[in-house]
Amino acid sequence: MRVLSCVGARPQFVKAAVLSAELARREIDEILVHTGQHYDASMSDVFFEELSIPNPRYELGVGSAGHGVQTGEMMRRLEPVVQAERPDWLLVYGDTNSTLAGGLVGAKLGVPVAHVEAGLRSFNRAMPEEINRVVVDHVSSMLFVPNLRAKAQLASEGITAGVRVVGDLMIDLVTQAAEGLPEWPEIVQHFGLQPRTYAVLTIHRAANTDDPAVFRRLIEGLHRVDMPIVFPVHPRSRELTIAANVGRDDNIILSAPLSYRDMIALMARALVVFTDSGGMQKEAYALRVPCVTLREETEWLETLEDGWNVLTGSDPEKIARSARRLMPVKQKTHYGDGHTAESIVDALTGATPEKARVTPGVTNGALAAERHVHR
Repeated sequence: MRVLSCVGARPQFVKAAVLSAELARREIDEILVHTGQHYDASMSDVFFEELSIPNPRYELGVGSAGHGVQTGEMMRRLEPVVQAERPDWLLVYGDTNSTLAGGLVGAKLGVPVAHVEAGLRSFNRAMPEEINRVVVDHVSSMLFVPNLRAKAQLASEGITAGVRVVGDLMIDLVTQAAEGLPEWPEIVQHFGLQPRTYAVLTIHRAANTDDPAVFRRLIEGLHRVDMPIVFPVHPRSRELTIAANVGRDDNIILSAPLSYRDMIALMARALVVFTDSGGMQKEAYALRVPCVTLREETEWLETLEDGWNVLTGSDPEKIARSARRLMPVKQKTHYGDGHTAESIVDALTGATPEKARVTPGVTNGALAAERHVHR
């Protein structure tokens, strides 16, 4: 069996680290394609090196652009690769433009698409990620969902065939990375901090970076938080950070993007995490660190239970108030048993790809009664 995996952004590299290792263990030929969506070395190369991800067989080098241009260019460069390789499955992760490009190319060429992290919804169609995940779910032949909530969401949209509840690859990896961490990791010492006395911040989503006024409101709220905040700056936020004089005589400590293991170590010993990232919401939850999500909605509704995560949008008062809430006590297991990669590969190898082929131009809902994807 041959699997073509399409990746392009940090969260996808993290997930691929777990799944690629399992594919290799089963001696399954994986054709790894890097679209180049995250092309900065600190957001790409470091993850491949640190997490021992195989070097991509193809690097499309698309880089940054508007949504339509970037997605279209990815499709243009990916299509001949898929035609040449003719994989049994085209595997995509999450909800980025790389996900959308891979899903559409696979569907149009009649190659069955397997979507890892399917069934999630923020119910905000203004988010580009929401459009991506909805479209890809509706052209996929195999849909790997993290929990029963996601499965029920797909069923409400008429998608029932090929759905597998497998857990979450990011939770598997963060759990492994956190095992054996010292109480005072080197990265915490590097910033001159003590455990449980600081916060960690990331900002990268378009809703928070496209409008400088929104970004300034976020910073205003973070300035009201009475603790140091370590801010590894995403490339998308660099110019905004400079323009707003962030990190000058305030409580925010600027940093270049960190490696995966350093970021997990930093988060694991933090008092609170501020983020607009979907992946970091889950990572904070797995590390049992309270999270403040700088958005009005989340696709990871489970993290809101018992107060582990709260939504503030860009409201400065909410941001400041949420930082010092009481540490939650109860926590449920929502994202699998730590064997997500094995479950995904079991499903892929137990299916009959020939019968899972997608008919170009026909939606997933229309195909629901026609699919023949078996364990």
